[in-house]
Amino acid sequence: MDDVVREIRVEASPEVVYGYFTEPELMTRWFGVSAKLEPQPGGLFRVEIDDHNIARGTYIELTPHERVVFTWGWEGEGREVPPGSTTVEVTFTPEGDATLVRLRHSGLPDGTIDKHGDGWGHYLGRLGVAAAGGDAGVDTRAG
Repeated sequence: MDDVVREIRVEASPEVVYGYFTEPELMTRWFGVSAKLEPQPGGLFRVEIDDHNIARGTYIELTPHERVVFTWGWEGEGREVPPGSTTVEVTFTPEGDATLVRLRHSGLPDGTIDKHGDGWGHYLGRLGVAAAGGDAGVDTRAG
């Protein structure tokens, strides 16, 4: 097993960017078509990416405007990464008026690392647009 690590500089403050991982209406501007988020330790993290892909886990740790940690996996029979079987840690570091967002996804089975790395790269790009006040548009990966 290996970790996926991705970083992006977002033209918004950590206070703004943090909300895109804890508030359903902000989450769906960059990731998924619907979200049920209970941002507290033990609370539900569930994002419907499209009709066939639903990510589910639980929040483990939340330090407002600094860090979010949640478990992750995919709903459905026979998925290589079942719900809650891996961990995603996101940190928010101020850089002037911007934020360095660093995402580490750990515990992934070997055959899924590249796919998750590509996915997180795609979605963090969308986060950068949305959190800076833009419209990330229709998600071309969903569906």
